[in-house]
Amino acid sequence: MQRALLAEGLGTLLLLSVVVGSGIMGESLAGGNVAVALLANAAATAGALYVLITTLGPVSGAHFNPAVTLAMRWRGAIGTRAAVAYMAVQIVGAVAGVLLAHAMFDLALFQPGTRARSGGAQWLSEGVATFGLLLTILLGLRHRASAIPALVASYIFAAYWFTASTSFANPAVTVARALTQTFAGIRPDDVPGFIVAQLVGAALAVGVATRLASSAPPVQEESA
Repeated sequence: MQRALLAEGLGTLLLLSVVVGSGIMGESLAGGNVAVALLANAAATAGALYVLITTLGPVSGAHFNPAVTLAMRWRGAIGTRAAVAYMAVQIVGAVAGVLLAHAMFDLALFQPGTRARSGGAQWLSEGVATFGLLLTILLGLRHRASAIPALVASYIFAAYWFTASTSFANPAVTVARALTQTFAGIRPDDVPGFIVAQLVGAALAVGVATRLASSAPPVQEESA
């Protein structure tokens, strides 16, 4: 469990340092072109997810996301105490990742977010983003577990572009991004709405994945 918690905390820390750091760098180099900044942010995040899931997945499962941990708890894949511990280190790691990104770019460490992200379209986007992410993970685990790193990275890269919220899809990420005024930030007041939408999306994904799994046998991967 100690190794798993270390992997979850470290993975979430590195993920947030990439999300925030690439947002800062992308915005700086884009010269005001938001599309270029978003592309840089999405590409860096997707790349980091692929690497982190591949390297840390065998240790902890590479959740890096309380919504994923809750889904695994609902499905009985992890115990209650372990799930609570996972979520705690994910939040701590996420906050530490934001502070690390600020330090790397010589910014004020603590800076409450000011970027408005609220309203029905934003909440719907977060629900859809989280639903798609959890469905990708749950069905991927059943049908092709070895492809999970590529599946998650690909989905998040796409979700940056097809959702109005740019796909936070992660309560720990949302809390941490409320501590930055950079490109990746969100106002603290907007955090509860995002998290509620994310949890609703996750719950729907668990239900749909369960229904789909009960109607078709799992696909067996060929061994080497």
